Amino acid sequence: MDTKQFISAIKQIAEEKGIPEGSVLETIEAAIAAAYKRDYGKKGQIVKTKLDVDSGKLEMTQIHYVVEGVDEEGYITGPVPIKVVEEKPDPQDYEGGRDRKRRSHEEANQEDEQKSENGELKIKFNPEKHMLLEDAKNTKPKAAVGDELVTKLETKTDFGRIAAQTAKQVIIQRLREAERDAVYTEFKQREGEIVSGVVQRREGSLVFIDLGKTNGILPPIEQVMGESYRMSQRLRFIILRVEENPRGPVIVLSRAHPRVVYGLFKIEVPEIDSGTVEVRAIAREAGSRTKIAVSSKEEGIDPIGSLVGQKGVRVQTVINELGGEKIDIILWSDKPKELIANSFSPAKVLGVEVVDEERKHALVEVSDDQFSLAIGKRGQNVRLAAKLTGWKIDVRSPKEVVSSDEAEVMPEAGEDRAEAVE
Repeated sequence: MDTKQFISAIKQIAEEKGIPEGSVLETIEAAIAAAYKRDYGKKGQIVKTKLDVDSGKLEMTQIHYVVEGVDEEGYITGPVPIKVVEEKPDPQDYEGGRDRKRRSHEEANQEDEQKSENGELKIKFNPEKHMLLEDAKNTKPKAAVGDELVTKLETKTDFGRIAAQTAKQVIIQRLREAERDAVYTEFKQREGEIVSGVVQRREGSLVFIDLGKTNGILPPIEQVMGESYRMSQRLRFIILRVEENPRGPVIVLSRAHPRVVYGLFKIEVPEIDSGTVEVRAIAREAGSRTKIAVSSKEEGIDPIGSLVGQKGVRVQTVINELGGEKIDIILWSDKPKELIANSFSPAKVLGVEVVDEERKHALVEVSDDQFSLAIGKRGQNVRLAAKLTGWKIDVRSPKEVVSSDEAEVMPEAGEDRAEAVE
């Protein structure tokens, strides 16, 4: 393969895996170094390879870390360079071979390091990777402890079958690691965004979602009660958080979080995306009902009308995505009385009285024919109003009084959450 074909292959691999070209090139270089070390290297040797993609030439070097001295037992004395501590021994330096028992990095480390009684880390001197300061100054007069001395090696390109297999395994492993890192970085930056995914499978109460480049998980607490997640069903989710795992990134999704509603409206309503209309707070009982408070930053723009859309098309699209969940859109107000009165929509409020401003306790008065609507089924309306506003609310009619605490019963579906949206 000539240089042009090789560069083309690197670009193709990078594009298919979604990883930077530089990472693919580093992987190839690491594979060549591993193959060289397998056939021509020595135990503990640190070999680096540099490939010039323009000329196709290889340059192989050996790295030595400069250390201060060695004691009688052969352990390094003086400051131990951080890179020496972090450097992990190659398992191929020890009893390698597919048919032999390989020792782990931890076991191999026992050959190179030892901890003294006071917990101080001591590392065995290895002439293949370490160089005494006195000797280093013969080569580099200004050498200091911790420096890396680079020595050129004879370039080799004729590798045996086992070395070639070693290089292949290094490439596969490094590409997988690079691919996992690329996926983690991409989705970590998208935390809080809405994504579309296909239900792939279920394992117990966990639902696995195909997101294209990787899979996400929908844990039970983030599922909407009453929703059935069928195989190959396409739904929208919010990326709740992305966690690192030795096996790859773990992308936790949610359908029950209040920001799912916010994200769906942001997609459907250009005014929210542009910042003209602002979502100030959301209270949600997933699968049942949501209250969303909005305001406008510009005069002449109706924030409620922006979310409803012409003939209700925008809000209906969100409702359909949420499986018929009811949505109340109310006007935000910085005045507590107005906000509390608006939060009881669709019920009409006669008046709001602030009982204790410090403790945020208010009394709402409604007419007899609006009382049941203000309370809502199983107290849901007054409960969501209290969560949306952050006030403790008592509802009064000419006949009886009901507080938001008394209305606090288990919701019909989903999880009980409220969230202020900046």
